[in-house]
Amino acid sequence: MSVTGALVLTVLVLVAVNVWVHVGPERWQPVTGPAVAVLLLLIGRWAGLSWAELGLGRAAVLSGLLWGGAAAALVAVVYGVGVSVPASRRRFLDARHRVGPARAARRALLLVPLGVVVFEEVAFRGVLWGLVEEGRGPLVAAAATSVLFGVWHVLPAVDGARANAGEGHRARPAVLIRQVAGTVAFTTLAGIVFAVLRQQSGSLLAPFLLHWATNGLGILAAAWAWTTQRD
Repeated sequence: MSVTGALVLTVLVLVAVNVWVHVGPERWQPVTGPAVAVLLLLIGRWAGLSWAELGLGRAAVLSGLLWGGAAAALVAVVYGVGVSVPASRRRFLDARHRVGPARAARRALLLVPLGVVVFEEVAFRGVLWGLVEEGRGPLVAAAATSVLFGVWHVLPAVDGARANAGEGHRARPAVLIRQVAGTVAFTTLAGIVFAVLRQQSGSLLAPFLLHWATNGLGILAAAWAWTTQRD
């Protein structure tokens, strides 16, 4: 398969998955993510990418663990300080994560790594990165995958705006636009950070660990913040 053909096929798969994860049942996400990640890896290999070009080379494992572990630890410290200070704690009050400890742990430790992070890192920093870098180099790969990563989060931003509007209420258009724009901008910047980690470490492990820490620990922090709010 040509690189162009693989790129088109990968984007089509991403569009289909983006819709599915927002209309399909949540219980299927831990299965959907890894399954589609394998499919995308097969597409990348079919296009001629090596495991190293996909970010899965054995030589870069230690580097990925070191870079990713340091980044994840920094996120943990920031979240810990954030939820400990009353003035900043309210920023963690996301209505989507107003759940009990067991459900929050399930989301953070199962749904996020399997249903979100594995798939997104393989898709954006693995296959898409490798395909774009093959013809355009790492700078274009970083820019393209980061922008696509931002656009990928349009539907989650809409879901978040509706959830925070409250049950039975519709998010105001201005609020919806602001949240979508803010989310796309933030996740595009996050994509750049993930891309830098991918480039510097040569491994998907680095952005994977930071990505999980940002999302998974964020869920746990939000659930804890809601608990203190009720108290």
